[in-house]
Amino acid sequence: MNKDFVLLTGKNNQLRITAFGIENIKNAFCIIFVHGFKGFKDWGFGPYCGRFFADKSYFVLTFNFSHNGIGENSTEFTELNKFAENTISLEISELSELIDAYLNGYFGKTENNKIGLIGHSRGGGVSILTARNKNSINSAALWSSVTDFDRYTNRQKEEWKKRGYIEILNTRTKQKMKINKSFLEDIERNKEDILNIKKSVSEFNRPLLMIHGEQDLTIPVKEVYQLYEVSDKSKTEIFSIPHTGHTFDVQHPFNGSNPKFDLVLNKTFDFFQKNLN
Repeated sequence: MNKDFVLLTGKNNQLRITAFGIENIKNAFCIIFVHGFKGFKDWGFGPYCGRFFADKSYFVLTFNFSHNGIGENSTEFTELNKFAENTISLEISELSELIDAYLNGYFGKTENNKIGLIGHSRGGGVSILTARNKNSINSAALWSSVTDFDRYTNRQKEEWKKRGYIEILNTRTKQKMKINKSFLEDIERNKEDILNIKKSVSEFNRPLLMIHGEQDLTIPVKEVYQLYEVSDKSKTEIFSIPHTGHTFDVQHPFNGSNPKFDLVLNKTFDFFQKNLN
């Protein structure tokens, strides 16, 4: 059974949340799914992932960051002003607040305080950055994870600062989506420390799983091997999935799973079974 919640953050922002396996919460391990850039909890494999792990007796939280552009309409970008104002630091703080809410009984009484994170794309980076400083995170799985937030050319940055924003095209919805320069300023100000993904991976002393498609055009698979190189090999597993890309051949609207995504789910399930138990 699933149930929807709205969590008000310390900055008075709303996190829209769906809990799967609510009947499992008392004794189950918790898995939190963290969406990526232009992602949302109800995109493609989000609900399918929630049901998959809930059916295996986990308690699962999927959620929208407050400034991901999704409002009351759960599948359309209707809050583009908020999308423009988003930052990585804001997402880290919101994931941290969600973790604390779970531990403090916001979703119901639990006797199990072990938490695993699944982060997709940019959500992978946000997950590992958050987990580095949250001892309540027992393990983390990174799907198609970004390895560096500073992915822009000097020319792009100069134009961004000059205009105050950049525009990106959402190829699915055909919307032009602005990102304010505050996003870039956050990255440049913090990229050597609190937004340094490689540093976080190197300092993460708990079980870590990396899964990446070999044909990922958004984040080339060679980048995740660079993350693996700085990780604690005794606690880190890495898998590349042949003949698939950034979303493991899953589309939105969701039209079903496939053998490649099934492999991602089963590898992740085995990882959590081994490390959360």
